[in-house]
Amino acid sequence: MKHSTPPNPLKKGTVHILSIDSLAMGGKGIARLNKFIVFVERSLPGQVVEAVIVKKKKNYAEARVLNILEQSPFSVSAPCPHFGVCGGCLNQNLKYEKQIEYKQHQIRETLEHLAGMNEINMQPILPSPDIYFYRNKMEFSFSNQRWLTDEEIASEAEISEKNFALGMHIPRRYDKVLDLRLCLLLSEFSNDVFTHIKNWVKSSQLPPYALHNHSGFWRFLILREGKNTGDFMVNIVTANRPNDYESLNEFAKSLVQAFPRITTIVHTINKTRAQVATGDEVRILHGTGFIIEKLGDLSYRISANSFFQTNTRQTQNLYDKIIEFGQFSGYENVYDLYCGAGSISVYIAPKVQHVTGIEIFSQAIEDARHNARLNEIENCTFIVGDIKDTISKPQNLIQKHGTPDVVIIDPPRAGMHQDIPHKIVELAPKKIIYVSCNPATQARDLKILCNTSYQLLKIQAIDMFPHTAHCEAIALLSRKDIQSDF
Repeated sequence: MKHSTPPNPLKKGTVHILSIDSLAMGGKGIARLNKFIVFVERSLPGQVVEAVIVKKKKNYAEARVLNILEQSPFSVSAPCPHFGVCGGCLNQNLKYEKQIEYKQHQIRETLEHLAGMNEINMQPILPSPDIYFYRNKMEFSFSNQRWLTDEEIASEAEISEKNFALGMHIPRRYDKVLDLRLCLLLSEFSNDVFTHIKNWVKSSQLPPYALHNHSGFWRFLILREGKNTGDFMVNIVTANRPNDYESLNEFAKSLVQAFPRITTIVHTINKTRAQVATGDEVRILHGTGFIIEKLGDLSYRISANSFFQTNTRQTQNLYDKIIEFGQFSGYENVYDLYCGAGSISVYIAPKVQHVTGIEIFSQAIEDARHNARLNEIENCTFIVGDIKDTISKPQNLIQKHGTPDVVIIDPPRAGMHQDIPHKIVELAPKKIIYVSCNPATQARDLKILCNTSYQLLKIQAIDMFPHTAHCEAIALLSRKDIQSDF
């Protein structure tokens, strides 16, 4: 007698009562229905929700909350007026101590699942000194397609300026931008500058950039602030319309008059259709074209396209942790891969014999060399080159720059190219310090390194991005043939 298989209740469009157990990487809540995992967007651990299935895969489903039936004991009121619409601070309504608890758990779980590591010496997560107003940089998009919130639509009121927005892209919508009133991750001064710029641009009669036909002028706004120096940069990114550049002189004049504290104003020209806040040409409208930031006794020059960690106070804690992990004696030869503007290289230089920094972007290397000169540091060498190519023949690198005692790795979110971990093994440093903002790619790379001649001694989670789903982690590895005191 044949037995028919009962239909799977988890079909797209079906509604279920779900209890949220924990948070997944990326900030979605995790529920289980008949042992089947359901990722629930915008939900918190401890909630019981009514949710509709929006996607069904072989091993999991995704759902959207319709109603909260029981609130989480860890829920707090989110102070931002844009919470729930802007895709930035997903977890602003979750107690901060629970946010970092789940981030710690996610990093451990990622290492277990993706790297096969079960015995992990994981240090307690380092909370951010500030959980609001901590960002020193923010990028905003101009758009001729403003996103209308449910409340605005429901009010049936006449919405003015539907064809103008300055703010953040709505999640999963490349064409719609939420018009921001403020951002609680930025300082009060940054928000005042943002409001002034938005009002000035709206009155300029020049249109924002339109993605559907690539017309318009205003494309991006980037604000950068020296948290420890007070320096401030405004970087306005526009399309390539030379006849409209004259208006930017008035733009700069208006800003400087309203905010004399502004250090520099730059105009970046993006001549391509690529929706990126960089460009082919940078014009200085006011000041020097860069700002200065300080970490401890060290100063850093930050230009329009320089990379610098966005949480200044926590960055110093991160760099101090690198020094702690390195246990430098003053005689080490260090390779700093993906060195950017040399912020780590310059910070550790007084503690070691020599640092060789390698970075693909020539402008970043120029900044790195300037930062070394600015701090009268003479034991740093900076090389322009793709890491993959630069260390493709490790012995050649060693002949030029010596055998590294320590290799520091701080790659982009995508992690390292698959060939690089094997080349680092050929360099045979005594220690590897791996800094990452993406636990998944870090776990992937650590698995490769630990399947060779290295072992993971410990890992430290560092919350650089409160209220978001992102977390930084720093891992310390040593060669297996070396006795370790850790």
